[in-house]
Amino acid sequence: MTSTFKGLITGVALAFFALPAFARDITIDLAGEPSSLDPHLQWNPDSYYVYRNVFDNVVTRNNAGEIVPQLATEWEQVSDTELVLTIRDDVTFHDGEPLEPSDVVYSVLRITNPDFASPQLGQFNQIIGAAVVDGNKVKLTTDGPYPALMAQLVKLSVVPEHVVEAVGNEAFNATPLGSGPYTFEEWDRGVSVTLARNDAYWGEAGPFDKAIFRAVPDAATRVADLQAGTADLVVSIDADAGAQLASNPNVKVLSAPTERVGYVGLNLDKPPFNNLEMRKAASLAIDRLGITEGLLQAGEVPMAQMASPAHFGYNPDLPLFEYDPDMAREIVAANADLAQTPATLATAPVFDQRIVQAVQQMLNDVGFNVSISMTDMPTYLGIARSEPAENSELSFGRWSCACQDADGIAYPTLHSDSAWSRVNVPELDELLEKARVSLDPAVRQDAYNKVSQIVRDNYYLLPMYQAAVLYGEPPIWNSSQRPTKACSSTA
Repeated sequence: MTSTFKGLITGVALAFFALPAFARDITIDLAGEPSSLDPHLQWNPDSYYVYRNVFDNVVTRNNAGEIVPQLATEWEQVSDTELVLTIRDDVTFHDGEPLEPSDVVYSVLRITNPDFASPQLGQFNQIIGAAVVDGNKVKLTTDGPYPALMAQLVKLSVVPEHVVEAVGNEAFNATPLGSGPYTFEEWDRGVSVTLARNDAYWGEAGPFDKAIFRAVPDAATRVADLQAGTADLVVSIDADAGAQLASNPNVKVLSAPTERVGYVGLNLDKPPFNNLEMRKAASLAIDRLGITEGLLQAGEVPMAQMASPAHFGYNPDLPLFEYDPDMAREIVAANADLAQTPATLATAPVFDQRIVQAVQQMLNDVGFNVSISMTDMPTYLGIARSEPAENSELSFGRWSCACQDADGIAYPTLHSDSAWSRVNVPELDELLEKARVSLDPAVRQDAYNKVSQIVRDNYYLLPMYQAAVLYGEPPIWNSSQRPTKACSSTA
């Protein structure tokens, strides 16, 4: 994506569009409130959409998907385990203080500190050292070769050491301060977050005076807001809403594939899914093709692995999971007492609840006893990272690393040392670690092929589909039609 508007657009995985010249503010309806605005303490879209405008990253990607400079203007792999980054010398934080190479080092050490407990730790914990060298250069040292390092640095935001250390993590999250094209202005909890354009930005200026991100959990309300002109952009709409919007000549509905994989997570330590036959029955009961073609209808593709064609490490030869509800019923009937163990399916408003409800119905139709637990996103994320005894039996999620490498999706969801993983299989750990450090693409691909096959054979997770994004672009108003300011949240 281009450097301007990188969060408002890149964050929601949209193509750039032009609003009329008189459009001075933009109002965006999100599915939920950000769980955090500290870029090192989040792992969900609603947070990313907002904070990506406030902070710059070490590097970024252009429209062609290539890694290009942002805070780092150039880089050199000086050895198998050492990467040297040259940091821009013309960047200031929003308080006017210069962004120093030491801030990059601080950000790396902060997010890789186990005591800080970043949800993104598994993406960066191969980095074991960071130091300023030769004035404006930063050297990163990894624990062995790490071919995915540059891809991971695409999403590493740089925070100001002098601010974080002065105010503490909690206060910094409440009033984030970065170096990006928009400055934080207000967080009206449960309602909206407002950002203002940073006129002193070192790069291309943001196109809007203000950006208002509203929490609107109800999808129908988001659609109504767009049609009424009280929202300029809405995210997380489904095919039914898309069809409704398509009838409006002033609204453009677009879709695009993403690198996200939608999946059903299983708690391997609690009944009934600590049993292989129960996991197999659950997989056989889920009609992935029916969900993608019958419900989603935005270009989603059934998947059998925790990677998509957008990732290095994807195995195009892995067969899809079978759909055989009759066989699922036979397996369940032979283990009826176990299958009837009450199981909770955790979800949050950001996810398409039609999918969640379809999965629940498909599982219950073959004899399981599944109920849905809807919570806000922060609570859901807490459940997903909790110890097995406290975790739900099932969860629905979509995983994306924004790195286009299987290391960023398979490692955190499958390696035993990840807080997100419910899997503890030494063979998988060994393969994931091998793929993480090898500099030979063929060795890495072979390891990921084996990982995907083991997960498929044992149903450790139930991948469902490569997600697509469906969104509505703003109506083309004339100046007399466009609201002069954003309306209050309808959340």
